Amino acid sequence: MNNIPFSDPQLLDEIKKFARTKRLRADDTLITPGEKIFFVPIVLKGVLRVVRQGDDGKEIFLYHLYPGQTCAMAINCCQSHRESMVKAIAEDDSEVLQIPVKLVEDWFKYPEWKTYINSTYGSRFAELIEVIDLIAFNNMDKQVLHYLRERSRASRSSILQITHQEIADELHTHREAISRLLRTMEQKNIVRLGRNTIKLLQD
Repeated sequence: MNNIPFSDPQLLDEIKKFARTKRLRADDTLITPGEKIFFVPIVLKGVLRVVRQGDDGKEIFLYHLYPGQTCAMAINCCQSHRESMVKAIAEDDSEVLQIPVKLVEDWFKYPEWKTYINSTYGSRFAELIEVIDLIAFNNMDKQVLHYLRERSRASRSSILQITHQEIADELHTHREAISRLLRTMEQKNIVRLGRNTIKLLQD
């Protein structure tokens, strides 16, 4: 199995013995809010989008899971015996390794697994703080729009040859945050996104 982030032979043997592999097509849902979680997913292939869904059906993006990564929210629900609070959707054709709930704590005897789980909590927590910041301090979208307008004015073109990473570097923020803002701006018909291009639709 590719993209398994472990090398301990004993741990790998247990994974091969007890874990199941599940294949998903783009837009398939792996985890639904309110359902009991019987496994912890580790992405082997593709990308999963994790969102928080409100009672009104509206969703807030939390983070993406890439190959080798797992979901901290799923781990937390497993350990606290709570129902899922998030929805996990395949962004594209994906493959996920399903680790049975009962083994999550048992495998803490393996240092590699313990480090993996702890680092997952750390990285996901940082991403959640970023989401909270974007919601609480929502002036970043104004900064991005001002930046794009200034660049457009300087280049005398409404089409900018620029990557999301370049914008993030110049605004001293994370690429993921810029990408989310740009997608929202595109939905509002403020910009049109292309491959390493951004077209301003509004002056």
